[in-house]
Amino acid sequence: MFISLAHAAPAAEQPDPFLSFLPLIVIFVVFYFLIIRPQMKRAKEQRKMQEGLQKGDEVITSGGQLGRVVDIKEQYVTLEVAKGVQNIFQRAAIQTVLPKGTMKDL
Repeated sequence: MFISLAHAAPAAEQPDPFLSFLPLIVIFVVFYFLIIRPQMKRAKEQRKMQEGLQKGDEVITSGGQLGRVVDIKEQYVTLEVAKGVQNIFQRAAIQTVLPKGTMKDL
């Protein structure tokens, strides 16, 4: 008589599976538009610039050397960094193509 009757609690509702994944989906979309997409665009522009190299272009390498393109092969580029001094670089090391006449100004 002193013990009250135990009543079962109503069953808890299951959360919607879509709502539980919604934060992950939102984070992925934000990462895509703020990080992944701009990086892919820059990589595509870099590849296009490296494929469009021509003899006589003035370039800066990723190491910071300034030179004029004197020979282009499939994977390598020969740069003249000073009169009579030529160095061979990988195409991927070319970072920027400068406007013509930049080397004369330096």
